[in-house]
Amino acid sequence: MDPRFNDIAADPRNSIFEVVFFPDRVYHAQYLNATRSARYRYVVQEVRGKSEITVLKGQVFLDGLRVCNFVRIEARGGRLSEVAREKDRFLGPDIMADVGLSPVGVPRVDALLRMHFCPWINAYQVELWETLDPLPGKNHDYQVLDMMGYRGSITRVPEFASALADLPALKRIDLAFRENDVAYPWRTFVADGDAAWDNYYKRNVQVPNTQEPSSAANTVEQDGYGVDFERGWFIKKARDIPPVRYRNGMMESGNSQARDDNIIEMRWLLQQEFGGTVVFFHEVTIPPHTVEGTHQHIGSEELYYVFEGRGIAYMGVEDDPSLAKDPTVPVVQRQIYGLDPTDCKKLDVVPGSVIYTKSGGIHGIENPYDEPLRFVAFLYHST
Repeated sequence: MDPRFNDIAADPRNSIFEVVFFPDRVYHAQYLNATRSARYRYVVQEVRGKSEITVLKGQVFLDGLRVCNFVRIEARGGRLSEVAREKDRFLGPDIMADVGLSPVGVPRVDALLRMHFCPWINAYQVELWETLDPLPGKNHDYQVLDMMGYRGSITRVPEFASALADLPALKRIDLAFRENDVAYPWRTFVADGDAAWDNYYKRNVQVPNTQEPSSAANTVEQDGYGVDFERGWFIKKARDIPPVRYRNGMMESGNSQARDDNIIEMRWLLQQEFGGTVVFFHEVTIPPHTVEGTHQHIGSEELYYVFEGRGIAYMGVEDDPSLAKDPTVPVVQRQIYGLDPTDCKKLDVVPGSVIYTKSGGIHGIENPYDEPLRFVAFLYHST
């Protein structure tokens, strides 16, 4: 990180933009493994987050001399602990990580690594070093040497050597996490087939492989968290991206508005590219006289911003307190996807309208008019 960044971020005139500078300032180099000895120094070049995961790339120095490149992986293990508890087990001092490195133009290489719980960061961690050999005429400090090795928190994977040699070309790291082969608190053996996994928590991405509405071919399951080191994406014209089409989206067959030609379109602009808990950003088209079914969000939140056309939106009757108190906004009963019919507020929407739904909230939208209705939507996990 350019040291001038500290001056920019600390300047009182920039306090209003502090949130812009915050993300790359949340790690501290003294918490990395080799800094247990004052002889070592890290230069962190890039940091990426993905939900509860942090990945760092950079270089390690010993006595002021560069030793090698490194990648450090940290994981809180919150989601993994949930699925382990479903099996009446707790996470122990170690977990396993399936790590896949994908340098530009090179096939992905995978390895299963052990991650160790570190109270310094309150998370599991492992560092992948390009080499564990000391520099000529040097020796590793005993405090650091004790952490090195096949099962250590500083380790080397021979298959990863070429990928770690060229960090700028290492643009993507795929990660999935598994409980250790020793169950806690019972300290019994966990068979591979019974181990709890967090491999993106059953997530998938939507891809326009076919224009057949609601085709299973458009749902591509993900087998891990994709941590992307690209620094930006430019989409010149979202409308050039083919949509994924859905027949009676968020509606059951018994819904009175369900019909064969009730087809809506979604252009999935960004999905796995996001860090944090954002699931997607997409553009939705509700063609004339079609409906997106009214549904309830549990554990997720979503924001709609209408930018073209007009339509009718529905929100849970008590979701927005100001609407609940407004007798001029009509109340209608809507069929809720997978649930019982529920009273909702009926709302006119036009370009510039915003619908924001928290976990537990209800929303849906329809277009009874002759021109398309379009909005963009963000969805993210609320916990």
